Amino acid sequence: MTQHASFKSNASTGTKRNVLKRFERVELLKKRGDFKGKRVTGLRKTKPDA
Repeated sequence: MTQHASFKSNASTGTKRNVLKRFERVELLKKRGDFKGKRVTGLRKTKPDA
C-alpha cells in the first residue's frame, strides 16, 4: 500500500514552514533581545528570518 501525498514530510517536499515551533520562537526572540524572563507561554508573534 502506498502513502498518500499529504502525509509526506516537509523535508521531502522542500516547502518552507511559515510557523515556528516554541523553542524556535524563544531562540529568535533571545537573538533579537525581546525575550524577557523565563515564561514561555504567551509569547509574541514572530516571523521567521528570511
